[in-house]
Formats: sequence, C-alpha cells, structure tokens
Amino acid sequence: MRDCPFAAWLRLPSAALSLLILVLLAGGPTFAAESAPVRSARATVSLVSDTDAYAPGTPLRLALRFQLAPGWHIYWRNPGDAGAPPELKPTLPEGAQAGQIEWPVPARIAEGPLMTYGYTGEVLLPFTLSPPPTGGTLAIRAHATWLVCADICVPEGGDFRLDLPAGTPKASAAAPLFAAASLRMPRPSPFPARIAADGRLYVDAAELSPTHVRAAWFLPEQPGLIRAAAGQTLSFPARGLVLGLTPDTGFRANAVLPGVLVVRDAGGSESFLALSAEPGPAPSSVAPPAWAETLVFAFLGGLILNLMPCVFPVLAMKALALGKLAEAQHRTVIAHVGAYTAGVLAAFAALGGTLLALRAGGAASGWGFQFQSPAFVVAMAWLLFAVGLNLSGVFEVGGAWAGLGQRLAGRGGHFGSFFTGLLAVAVATPCTAPFMGAAIAVALAAPAAIGIGVFLVMGLGLASPYLVLALLPGLARRLPRPGRWMVVLKQALAFPMYGAAAWLVWVVSQEAGSAGVLAAAIGLVLLGFAGWALGVAAEASPRARRAARASALAAALGALALLPGVATVVAGADAPLRAGEGAEPFSAARLAALRAEGRTVFVNMTASWCISCLVNEHVALSPPAVRAGFRDRRVAYLKGDWTRQSPEITAYLHQFGRDGVPLYVVYRPGTEQPEVLAQILTESAVLAAIGDGAGKAER
Repeated sequence: MRDCPFAAWLRLPSAALSLLILVLLAGGPTFAAESAPVRSARATVSLVSDTDAYAPGTPLRLALRFQLAPGWHIYWRNPGDAGAPPELKPTLPEGAQAGQIEWPVPARIAEGPLMTYGYTGEVLLPFTLSPPPTGGTLAIRAHATWLVCADICVPEGGDFRLDLPAGTPKASAAAPLFAAASLRMPRPSPFPARIAADGRLYVDAAELSPTHVRAAWFLPEQPGLIRAAAGQTLSFPARGLVLGLTPDTGFRANAVLPGVLVVRDAGGSESFLALSAEPGPAPSSVAPPAWAETLVFAFLGGLILNLMPCVFPVLAMKALALGKLAEAQHRTVIAHVGAYTAGVLAAFAALGGTLLALRAGGAASGWGFQFQSPAFVVAMAWLLFAVGLNLSGVFEVGGAWAGLGQRLAGRGGHFGSFFTGLLAVAVATPCTAPFMGAAIAVALAAPAAIGIGVFLVMGLGLASPYLVLALLPGLARRLPRPGRWMVVLKQALAFPMYGAAAWLVWVVSQEAGSAGVLAAAIGLVLLGFAGWALGVAAEASPRARRAARASALAAALGALALLPGVATVVAGADAPLRAGEGAEPFSAARLAALRAEGRTVFVNMTASWCISCLVNEHVALSPPAVRAGFRDRRVAYLKGDWTRQSPEITAYLHQFGRDGVPLYVVYRPGTEQPEVLAQILTESAVLAAIGDGAGKAER
C-alpha cells in the first residue's frame, strides 16, 4: 500500500480508506508480516517475518526490527564497557520452538572514555522459528526489553503479536531487511587463531597480508575479556596478522577467546570472521626481521649495553681486573676472558630460559622482570654492598678461605672473572640498549632453541670488549703495570658499588615502601658486620677465627631471613605509584579518551629500577623548554610505571614488540599509527616530536 499512487486512493472503499489513513497517521508503514509497532521518541520496534505465510513444520525467520532515532543506539550481545543487550521472550503455540537471537556484527561506538558495541539507524535482530507440524494460524506472542542510549540511557520494552496463516511461504515485504542483516552476520573463520598470554591475537592466514588488509579489530563474544576502549595495534608477521589486545579482568591466559574478527580491505569492504582463538604463542607484534639481522641486532644490543649506566658499577670491577692482567701471560689473559665470557653467557642463557619458560606457562614477563620483585632488588643491593666492602679492604675472599684447599684457591681468580660476568648481566637488566628490543621480541616469539641462541649472541656482544683482549694480546701489555695505584683504585672503585646499592634501596622504597627500606637497611648493617667479622678473622688466632666466621655466617643468614618479609610487605597493601610532575598515570581508557578529544599524547613507559629511563627523564623530559612545550601545545603526558608488575603496561609494551622499558610513543591527532621514539632521548628529539604533532593539530 505504501507504493499506491495518490489517484488510486479515491477508488478505495471508504472503510479501507479510513483504515489506511489510521495506519499512516500511526507514524509509518507496516508490512503484512509485521506486528503493531511499539513507539517512543527514541525508537520504533516491531516483530517481523520474512514470509507472509508459513509451511507447517518448516522453519521460518522472524526478527525484532529497530528503527532508531538519530543519535540513539542499542547494544550488541556484548555491550562493551557499558550498556545491556536487548532481550526477547517469545510465547509460542504448543510444538513450536524459537532459536536464539542471531546477532549482526555491531559498530564500535565511543562514549566518552568508554567503548561500546551497538547499532544505530535501522537494524534487525533475527532468529529462527520452527512451527508445529499442524496447520492453522500461527499465533506468535513475544515480550521484549531493550536499552536505548544517547547522552542518556532509557530502558524500554513492549509486547508484540504476529499471526501468520498456513500456506505456501512467499517472501514478505520485510525480506530485503533480512537479506541486509545476513550480510552483517559473521561466518566461521577457516583460519587457525591463537591468543597469547599477553593478549596478542594471531590469525594464521596468507590472505591476511598488508596488501589486502587496511584495518582490523576484534570484538569479544563476552564482556570483561579485553578492554574495549584500549587500542588494538595491527601488525603483520611473516604470515597472517597480529592484533595487540589489552586483557581485562575476565581474561584467562589458558582459556579459549571467542569473538568476531572484523577485517577491512583496501576498498573499504568489511569481512566478519567468527573465531575461537586457542591459547598459544603469537609471533612478535612487529614483523620479525631476517635471522641474520636479528643476530646482528642482538650482538649490537649487548655491545652497547656496556655503555649503559646500569653496567657502570661492574665496569669498575672490569677496570681492576684489566690492571691485574697488564703483565700476565697471554694464556692467562685468555683464561680470565674465557671465564668472564662464560659467566656472561651462563647468565644470559639462564635469563632467556626463564623468560621463555614464563611465557610458555602463560605469564606476561619481559626484560628486567626480576627487578619487579622487591626481594630480588634487596638481594642485589646487598650483593653490591658486599662487593664494595671487599673492594674497600674490609675483608678478603681469597685469604679467608685458603684452608679449603690449594686447588680451589688456585682457581679463585678465574672464579672471580666468572662471577664478574654473572654480576654484569644481573645489573645490566634494568637497562634496554638500542637494538635489544627487536632482538628480544623475536627471541621470545621463536622456538626455544633459537630464542636461547639469540640471548647467547647478546651475551657475546656484552663480553666482546673483554674478548678483544684475548684476540689482541698487545692491548693488555700496554696497560699500566701493577703497583700501588691498583690498591688505591681498588678502594676508590668501591664507591660505585655503594652508590648502586643506595640506588637499589631507593627502588625498594618505590616497590615496598618504608617497611621494605627498613628491611634493606637492617640487612646492610648485618652484612657490614659480617664483612668486618671476616676481616677480623683473617688476622685472629684459630679459635677467634672460628668464632668470627661463625658470627659472620649468622649475620649473613639473619639478613637472608629478612627477604621473605620484604615480599610479604609488598603483597599486603601498597600505595599507588605516582606518575610524577606534569604527568597522568597511564591507562588504556585514558589514552583513548585523550585521543578522542583530538589531543597529542606523549606516552612514557618507565620504571624506578631502569637507570636509562631515569637519565632520559632528567636529560630530555625535565628541562624547562620541554615542559613549556608540553604546556603550550597542550600535549597530554601519560606515564606508565612498570616498577611493579602491571599486566596492562606489559600488554602495551608487547603491542610495540617490546619486552622492557623505556618506551616512548607519540600519538598525533588525525593519524592512526603512533610514532615510537628512540630509547635514548634528547631534548631536541622530544621537542621535534611534540612540535610536529602540534603543528599538524593546529593546521
């Protein structure tokens, strides 16, 4: 009747004309296979069928039809960060059965800092009805409720009645709406998918390549699995695609993740794939480089690690060892260098193996993860303090234990070189040198044997300056000859150790508060007493020597007994870590809200135990010119503190193929892809990054 010409109305009987006028005045057209609508200022809702009649025993399609006013929307079965999906409760004749609502793929709707999944305009929520085998009129009754939202949300509902006669089914006037809805239905994905413990979703398909895919996003089937407002970084490994998702409270590392993958091609067309991602590893979020390039990056990263501030305390021990080798025979130099290198490689293999094992077990860990344990930080502070006491001459390791046997004493120097290599790696992990990030990401995504190989090459890079001495014996002979100066140097080099210990105690204050600092300080006193007792024992009578050693052992054990208490303090109640002056604490929701406002956003991922991070903040982020640039250009500054374990920050790091801090990212208005800055920042680099962003925003 909607398409009748105006002249034909005059030929209608008056009763029919009156009925038509009433329908039109009711607010819009209806179909023969459509119930009376339920209307509000926000939505018009009805129950429709895809056929005008039904065949007994043959399934047919029904749907709730929503016609939403501009600016209003309803929600998908997973509404996202807020909302509730429509509910339908049909009442059917005996022998009839109704299936569940089949949900078309929704749109993502930003609501302030939140992200929801829903529908606007006109949408059908179809379901299948199996009628009874007997004939007669099929009387369908249904009650539905829905939440319709714009700036406010209004709960609505209504009762619907639809009577279909038995007969030969013919397409109703609503059939095109069902066809349109079917185009938005997801189809089962033919591609295998895996979800990693850190939230990276990997879909293995040659068809999903950068040539064909321009954008992609994932809609979880259930709420609470991933953070809806968080960004989903798209990247392409050697095959398929990877989406960096941010796990939410309901995410489980060893559970299947069901949902819909939406893929947009170069022409703007979208495909919808229903998939269930099995738990398993995902390739790196960045396309892995060729293995030769990865090994070069690993070696360069280890080499540059020698210049990072984290390793400065151990460089003191290296300098002292180099002085002792000035007049040594070449084979002696080779033996010491070999022992040091073995210590470095053993530490890198152990660290890499631990990381790979944690990843395989579902934990989200990265480079420097052990420094997130305050008990480990306290133990490292004590170790460096003990090394400083030894360098200061408070006690001597070799002389005190000479009675253990001539053979062990004869190998003491090599053991010292091996220990120096272990310590170099232990204190180097708070820093991430350039080139290391990509190498570590590839190592953790590769099979275990290859991953360990990458870590070993990184260790060779760290040990390479020392290895040069073995390859070029003339260098060792050019060093100053041993003399009194070595005693003075040894004592002077104790102070970098004390400084490193003091810094680690400050790190403990960030992780465990005053109670942790008190435990660390008591341990330092006990270790100081133990070192003094060992020094006294070296010149005491046999009886006094035994008493002094027993006292030293008791003090050391007393210090070790404090470590479990440090972990307990952290597990109790900790104050939130502060973001710092001029910065807001990082969260994915806050990042999404700032980007929605059109702001340039500077993200700083840091940690109190990361010396490179602290140096960058002092040199490049704290100068008045940089602060003024942030303020004048209205650049939002988000700071993520990874001092303690944070799954959200770990997931964010993995989105950029990083397994450690620092990480600096700039988001500019109007651009999809953010810019990742160098790990070693300069004031000019920061100003250039925010200046470009501000310029684009202003234009």
